[in-house]
Amino acid sequence: MRILGVSAFYHDSAAALVEDGAIVAAAQEERFTRRKHDARFPRRAIEYCVREAGIDFASIDYVAFYDKPFLKFERLLETYLAFVPRGFRSFRMAMPLWLKEKLFQKHLLRQELEKYDPNCDWERRLLFGEHHQSHAASAFFPSPFEEAIVLTMDGVGEWATTSMAIGTGNRLQMVKEIHFPHSLGLLYSAFTYYTGFKVNSGEYKVMGLAPYGEPRFARLILDRLIDVKEDGSFRLDLGYFNYCTGLTMTNARFNQLFGGPPRHPDEPLTQRHMDLAASIQAVTEQVVLRLARGLASETGLRNLCLAGGVALNCVANGKVLRDGAFERIWIQPAAGDAGAPLASHWPPTTGTSTARGPRARPATRCGAAIWVRSSPRGKSSSVWLRSGRYSSFSRPRTRFSTRPSMRSLRATWSVGSRDAWSSGLERSAVVRSWEIRGTRRCSARSICG
Repeated sequence: MRILGVSAFYHDSAAALVEDGAIVAAAQEERFTRRKHDARFPRRAIEYCVREAGIDFASIDYVAFYDKPFLKFERLLETYLAFVPRGFRSFRMAMPLWLKEKLFQKHLLRQELEKYDPNCDWERRLLFGEHHQSHAASAFFPSPFEEAIVLTMDGVGEWATTSMAIGTGNRLQMVKEIHFPHSLGLLYSAFTYYTGFKVNSGEYKVMGLAPYGEPRFARLILDRLIDVKEDGSFRLDLGYFNYCTGLTMTNARFNQLFGGPPRHPDEPLTQRHMDLAASIQAVTEQVVLRLARGLASETGLRNLCLAGGVALNCVANGKVLRDGAFERIWIQPAAGDAGAPLASHWPPTTGTSTARGPRARPATRCGAAIWVRSSPRGKSSSVWLRSGRYSSFSRPRTRFSTRPSMRSLRATWSVGSRDAWSSGLERSAVVRSWEIRGTRRCSARSICG
């Protein structure tokens, strides 16, 4: 069973190929194009993976995409409706791209794949998985643990911005999550923007700038921007941010709160910017620490896997390690979207279900048993694929980008290996508490996006 995982069209496009549960190759597109955070279809990365495997494209059984465009579009529409009439300019700019291209990514992906082999039935082989499930699986299954908590933190996937899953053997159960617009990753990106760096690119610069400053704004951030509960769950005061419907991350209220407009990229850095970086770094570390402690206390598990863009913050990771809430921590080396294709490689099993409890109702596709579950959001049923854990994680041919924050993570690997979580943005822009995912299982891939 050969499955090709793909991430593309947002940032950090990448591809990975797994054969019978073993990683054969994985690569990030920017390593070939030399375009930082290249978001285009990862043509060269895919060609590299197939070449390393020594196979032709007809030998690929499935192609798994790392998130679901329809759910992302749903979030986009509901967000604009919640804030109407604000955000019309942003809406007008976003809709043409979505209606022309992003909403029809299945067709776009099929077109790109047909360039490799037009005789393959790519429509049948193309599958989709949810963003945070991809992150969680990419962290747990290559890890050395038989059982672990998986904490995923990033900007936003379809709806989830922070999620907790429990991995056991070859099973991964999504338990609860915090939904957009409340996001630790977007809070950090807001300060990335405010200090003059590029969002989704310059966050590591903010982390590197932090040691040169004092966290004198940390209390202000905690008092005015983010309400952090004892278990680490949080809610943002959206009155200071513009990312829901605007073209910038912050607004005039944010500028007034911190004493001036955002720094222009060409302007020199001052001590104030260093203090801002130190402050948001301190707050991020506090939230991550509380999340880790809360999950350790709630579950009693001693192993932790981290994934998502926030898991690239190696300083926060080091604080979690030294805190001792978990005995062993394993961090996805490509914790951002570039590593998500590694999660898309769970081929269908036959004979037994990998989900907890009684065997699920099977659906037949390509002669394989595929387990069907109902969507937790009331959409059409999702079909997911899954095999056992990676049979081997030794010496895969990988070519992911390694930046300073990534290099620092590697020192951490050797260590061995519900109170206020939101359920999403409602029309009234009022956010409920942690959504308890219950028996939702991450044991498959959806047939449709």
